Amino acid sequence: MSNSVVLITGALTGIGRATALAFARQGANLVVSGRRDEVGHALVQELRALGAQAEFINADVRDDAQVQQLIDQTVSRFGRLDIAVNNAGTEGQPGPVGQQTAESYAATFDTNVLGTLLSMKHELRVMQAQGKGSIINISSTYGHVGAGGASVYAASKHAVEGLTKSAALEVAGSGVRINAVAPGPVDTGMLDRFTGGPDGKAYMASIVPMQRIGQVEEIARAIVFVASDEASFITGHILNVDGGKSAQ
Repeated sequence: MSNSVVLITGALTGIGRATALAFARQGANLVVSGRRDEVGHALVQELRALGAQAEFINADVRDDAQVQQLIDQTVSRFGRLDIAVNNAGTEGQPGPVGQQTAESYAATFDTNVLGTLLSMKHELRVMQAQGKGSIINISSTYGHVGAGGASVYAASKHAVEGLTKSAALEVAGSGVRINAVAPGPVDTGMLDRFTGGPDGKAYMASIVPMQRIGQVEEIARAIVFVASDEASFITGHILNVDGGKSAQ
């Protein structure tokens, strides 16, 4: 990872933040993106303290022009883009199908699916010209199973996995790899919001074979591996990092 240029969307909290720190410790240079300037600049200082060259760029992944500018600014700063982690996402509005609306659908799909599509579109523009690159999209165990009360979120992550596999096939001969990492229940603010607090988290832990909630650092290590040359023959793959939940 020494001197690799890594872009992470949704980098300011949870899995994205842990992944940025993990790459920095491996010697990578980073662009971290999100929509809160103060938090973003604080993360950059933390990354620089680890020895990384790091920049924060405010961008909304739902906006094509902003994503294009994000990629162009990354290349302008570092000269290339080696690895992209498309982590920006939302849990949307939990609840049964009968309570969903066009607005709750759009709020979830615009970030989780459109954001991933636009990010890949502009990342590939650069990586294919380079003849090399690695893209990791962040899915979920709900990207390949159903979940009562999470229909729209699950549908959006199914779409992310479909995008990942299809795009990987499109560029398989170009030197660019595209994969996804699918976390199970992980101790993040998103899980708190989704489950409603400690009681809900305890229930989620009880249905994972390992009987515990995963930690963001465990997901980050998997992302770094899939991004690296150690995984050079892996593309179009969904890596479950879920304590065995998908095996049930």
